[in-house]
Amino acid sequence: MSIWLRLTTLCLVLLSVSLTGSAPRLSLAGPASAYAGGQSASLPALHPPSKRIAIVIDDFGNRMSGTEDILALPIPLTVAVMPFLPSSKEDAEEAHRRGHEVIIHMPMEPNRGKKEWLGPGALTADMSDAEIRNRVEAAIEAIPHAVGMNNHMGSKITADRRIMTVVLEVCREHGLYYLDSRTTHKSVITEVADKVKVPVLINKLFLDDRYQASHIQRQLVLLARYLQESPEVIAIGHVGPSGKNVASLLRRWSPEQDASTVFVTASHLIPSMARDQQILP
Repeated sequence: MSIWLRLTTLCLVLLSVSLTGSAPRLSLAGPASAYAGGQSASLPALHPPSKRIAIVIDDFGNRMSGTEDILALPIPLTVAVMPFLPSSKEDAEEAHRRGHEVIIHMPMEPNRGKKEWLGPGALTADMSDAEIRNRVEAAIEAIPHAVGMNNHMGSKITADRRIMTVVLEVCREHGLYYLDSRTTHKSVITEVADKVKVPVLINKLFLDDRYQASHIQRQLVLLARYLQESPEVIAIGHVGPSGKNVASLLRRWSPEQDASTVFVTASHLIPSMARDQQILP
């Protein structure tokens, strides 16, 4: 930006303050057109919006239904890519190109369900510390541009202190944050992350734990209600059977949020990372 444009902008702000008593509200995440077009977030806002939503979309990596619809949404997303699948690298590269954030969607054993549902490279409770470390390292290597990790399934693993200590130690070594998808209320992730010194975030709700559009719509209403109670909310949706419904409803729902709300990627909700990315004032 030239010095004359900066001075002109400052004069307009000062004029607005003198006439209205307050500075104009600017979005932290930049214009919607910055997304699905390969641009990243804009300069910091003068007055940050008071509410922030991070939408995480799981299960990328297998050319699932809704992949293109989700990536084309005009809001910043956190794209969780499963490793070692046919389009894992391709989906991560495309999400990054469109300005979205990429994280690793690490398959982990649940309390119920078949191991084959997890996909390749999954963590299971019968593995040694060395096996766990090797699999997490391999997953990180397989997903380009990743800045964080969350769990695919994993109700058994995320309640296991031994295993999660190894997982989070590897995350720390690679500078990744961890998003607890909260597939179990017995999760020990927050406790272990505090000891290991890894930034941790917590999912608030799943948008599509049922695939029907009517259910997703109700979850969006609930998400808006949570925003009345908290300044920051994380919600998770999926590509796959519900992917097109999630994309369609988010596209209609996101413009309805008022000027006090902004969509951000998950890392923007971690104060230290947000400061590094010049998101906080």
